[in-house]
Amino acid sequence: MTRILAYRFSAFGDVAMTAPVFREFLEQNTDVEIVMVSRNNFESLFADIPNVIFKGINLDDYKGFFGLRRLANELVKEFNPDLIANLHDVIRTKILDKIYRRRGLKVFKINKGKEEKERLTDIWNLEKVQLKTTVERYADVFREMGYKVQLSHQLRPVSVEKAGIGFAPFAQHKGKMLPLEKSYELVRVLSQKYTIYFFGGGKKEVETLEKWEKEIPNTFSLAGKLCLKDELQKISELELMISMDSANMHLASLVGTRCISVWGATHPYAGFLGFGQSEKDVVQVKDLTCRPCSVFGDKECYRGDWACLEELNIQKIIDKI
Repeated sequence: MTRILAYRFSAFGDVAMTAPVFREFLEQNTDVEIVMVSRNNFESLFADIPNVIFKGINLDDYKGFFGLRRLANELVKEFNPDLIANLHDVIRTKILDKIYRRRGLKVFKINKGKEEKERLTDIWNLEKVQLKTTVERYADVFREMGYKVQLSHQLRPVSVEKAGIGFAPFAQHKGKMLPLEKSYELVRVLSQKYTIYFFGGGKKEVETLEKWEKEIPNTFSLAGKLCLKDELQKISELELMISMDSANMHLASLVGTRCISVWGATHPYAGFLGFGQSEKDVVQVKDLTCRPCSVFGDKECYRGDWACLEELNIQKIIDKI
């Protein structure tokens, strides 16, 4: 059995995207196991994947070069890996790579396609093209090791009985989030016909969604009430998820639930559409030449009017349903 030590520490959605890749890679290569090193709270993402050992860590315990050297030594001692897969490629993981190479281990790392993403998000570049998806970039790391892996890009529903619509109106950055008044209006319309379940986290989000629950009949806020495992279970039981370009889209992918995804400053061309999700379920303002202006939605709007989100008509989302 070949043991691969893989690491990806953040962000939530990016870590979630590794899970379906691991599943299909390991199904096709049954003589391999993966030790996934990530943040403690991401464990449930990998709970049901055979041949994955999850190692949760608290990064605050391993600060600076000496902290990372200690982490590298602990991981080798505990797992004795044959190969290393760096699925993150940031300063922290580059240091780990260096330590492992010095120990004679073969290290393979993700090619994030930084230059092509910079070109894609250059607002003066009018030739926008689909870049390689993030999940294929993860798979490439294993291909470089010499393994064959063919991703299906198909959803695998976990639950047979499905009812209700999930709605996650929040995202980490403004450039990825439908204005809240539009989201509120969308829920008001949908709740006349469907039961709506709200998803979110963080104090402010929980407060907002509990307020909506009180004001709009046929809605239930699950924000802040479920652990990740239970959240995944609930999403698996939904007929449909509506999410921004954020982690909830990737959670829906993990449990085989279709997701209507809303995109503003970001764009599926950058490669972050959820695994197995369809481009037909993407909602975006198409005729803005400045889109995408950002890979992660973390830049200020250069026009100053956030047209990519302000001009998005909620009827587009209703029509998709």
